[in-house]
Amino acid sequence: MPTDKTLILNHTQINQKIDRIAYQIVEDNYQETEVVIVGLAQKGYVFAEKLVEKLKAISTTPVEFNLVKLTLDKGNPLKHKIELDKPTSILTNKVIILVDDVLNSGKTLIYGVKFILDYPIKRMSTAVLVDRNNKKYPIGIHYCGLALSTTLKNNISMEIDEKGEINAYLS
Repeated sequence: MPTDKTLILNHTQINQKIDRIAYQIVEDNYQETEVVIVGLAQKGYVFAEKLVEKLKAISTTPVEFNLVKLTLDKGNPLKHKIELDKPTSILTNKVIILVDDVLNSGKTLIYGVKFILDYPIKRMSTAVLVDRNNKKYPIGIHYCGLALSTTLKNNISMEIDEKGEINAYLS
């Protein structure tokens, strides 16, 4: 059965969303010394990498932006270990922004938040490129590129081409 895909955000539009989110983060955290951007592996981390790149380029204050990868089993987060690619001490008394590419049910973000809240952080926010507005879990989004109402049958996918450009599709 062929799957029809509709482009909902092209590479240029995604870069514009990243720019806007980055400016919002800088405005909200200009008095901080360090902000830790935690990207959910895999595509959430790719989005987080691009976000940190933009944050470092636009920030005129001495805020340090650190990138960390959080890996969890999205299908069964309770069964497998959740871990960071850096020591968890990087979270201590820091502003944390948890980043994912698409918010579907909210399950992945909830488990990411639960993991991070086991550490003494200063403050936490969430950022997603696309929010599908189909949350099953009570998760709030602070920074959102695009809110899109979809049916439960729809799927949103982020695809990275050979040039490293990201496009978002609805199928």
